[in-house]
Amino acid sequence: MLKVDGVSYRYRDAASPALQDVSLSIPAGGIYGLLGPNGAGKTTLISILAGLLDAGHGQIALNGQPLAAARAANPRAIALVPQDYAFYPMLTVAENLRFFAGVLGLNGREIKIQSDAAIAFARLEQVVGKRAEQLSGGLRRRLNLAIGLLGQPQWLLLDEPTVGVDPQSRHFLLDAIAALPAAGTSVIYTSHYMEEVEAICQRIAIVDQGRVLAEGALADILSSPEPQVELELDRPLPPDLAERYAATPLGNFKFRLFFRLTVGMTSELPRLLDELATAGCTVKNLNFGQQNLEQVFMNLTQRSLRD
Repeated sequence: MLKVDGVSYRYRDAASPALQDVSLSIPAGGIYGLLGPNGAGKTTLISILAGLLDAGHGQIALNGQPLAAARAANPRAIALVPQDYAFYPMLTVAENLRFFAGVLGLNGREIKIQSDAAIAFARLEQVVGKRAEQLSGGLRRRLNLAIGLLGQPQWLLLDEPTVGVDPQSRHFLLDAIAALPAAGTSVIYTSHYMEEVEAICQRIAIVDQGRVLAEGALADILSSPEPQVELELDRPLPPDLAERYAATPLGNFKFRLFFRLTVGMTSELPRLLDELATAGCTVKNLNFGQQNLEQVFMNLTQRSLRD
């Protein structure tokens, strides 16, 4: 268990704190998602967990032990795969792996074993002799991931690990990351891509402006407790329909109009759709009962996730 209790952090000369009283309980053995837009505070929190920054206020414990003490007892317990490429472009894939394995304090035999395992995991066999600067964006991301796994960390911190890759590489990376808990590595995964978090994370925290807006099991966060319909329309909802269905405007995001309506049961949906068509409203998207992360985020912040 990784427990974050009341952590706050402000960068020097910043107008507002990057993190404000953040508290999270992150269980081991799964993939925990930190979801939020750029600038939400995700990277700051990851940097604190990785030991790159000291929390200004609050406490962090790993398995009941203060994080600094836990890291001192086992420096390889937590590894970070940053959003930026963290390798030397002029070195080959094999040279990068050997170098960073040495930095971790592995001996000659361990270096070979862990390097070979990382190469196999990231499927880098065909490029081990290539310089890192010659790799495609997807292969560079795979090398980043391979380096992070060299010390067999108990916890792996992934900060936007699929930025700038093609769909095929993204699919491979997500599948590889999803397999890590079964091999004994717990994952904290930060992203602003909602579909990625929905695909691989069991628990999530939604973060914006340094605060935790929602936290818990993904299924619980996505569930809708009331019989409500979320609509995307091409024009404003007529006032009579808005009153009849107790509509709540969810905002106008990039020329998209969103509304939440209350209905008694599923059987009322055809009537609602007929009334919308009669009023000249085209339904662009409809959700009933189950929300997606974009809808949850907009409900919490009243702005689009990618704004």
